[in-house]
Amino acid sequence: MADKLPNVAVIGLGLIGSSIICATQYFGAAATVTGFDASKEVLLEAEKIGLPVNLVDDIRAAVRDADIIFLAVPVGAMAGVVKKIISNLKPGAILTDTGSTKRSVIDDINPLVLPHISFVPGHPLAGTEFSGPSAGFPTLFKNHYWLLIGDEKANSAISVIKRFCEKLGSMVEVMDANYHDKVLAITSHLPHLIAFTIVGTASDLEHDLKNDVIRFSASGFRDFTRIAASDPTMWRDVFLNNDEAVLEMLERFTEDLAFLQKAINQREGDKLLNLFKRTGEIRRSIIDIGFAKE
Repeated sequence: MADKLPNVAVIGLGLIGSSIICATQYFGAAATVTGFDASKEVLLEAEKIGLPVNLVDDIRAAVRDADIIFLAVPVGAMAGVVKKIISNLKPGAILTDTGSTKRSVIDDINPLVLPHISFVPGHPLAGTEFSGPSAGFPTLFKNHYWLLIGDEKANSAISVIKRFCEKLGSMVEVMDANYHDKVLAITSHLPHLIAFTIVGTASDLEHDLKNDVIRFSASGFRDFTRIAASDPTMWRDVFLNNDEAVLEMLERFTEDLAFLQKAINQREGDKLLNLFKRTGEIRRSIIDIGFAKE
């Protein structure tokens, strides 16, 4: 597989799946790309917009000749997908996923993987609030991290997936599953949970007040609404499957929120100022490494 372009199958044609397809075509990373989605409406949309992929309505046919199979479905659905396709994968095929949680996915899929198949858990750190085939675009992964789980020295399949993801413009890091879930709990999952909560609070306000919140939204609240507009099914599965790490970070956040509440109540401006200075330094660090824009 290292000497020739692989045949690729993508299961799930949402933002990530369709972007993998677009990027694969854009960067010339595969010999063929086959796509499948369980939704007939999604398949019709993909066909209508001319998604550059061989669309099939049979999931088993989609993977039969594939060297690399991407599972771009919600983490709660992955085990069911693997059960359907595993006996149709050819010897030497590599199965990988794009889920935002890794320990739960590994626990669900590893028992289903046959000896002649490799499984490389993965997670591209890229996305938007949009979903569906129309949301995909070829440069979604460019200059974004794509995290892979395992030991590259002990698993040659990781090297294959790493090279493929790098062709799509990604920067690839290999790490431990539990560490991944803890890092993502604070950098992605908790911020989404907070955004869902704040926007949910706004939606429960009295009618006139809610309307004015919407009318006079400042940039901060608009940013929260963008995050809170993300795929609800995907995020439900994320919180249910990374519950331990999310609850740990949520407990820390709750303690910090109580500290702020007390500081405001007791008018301790120095404590507020010190915190705001520290958080400003984090923002500047993110900008310095090139992953945020002013």
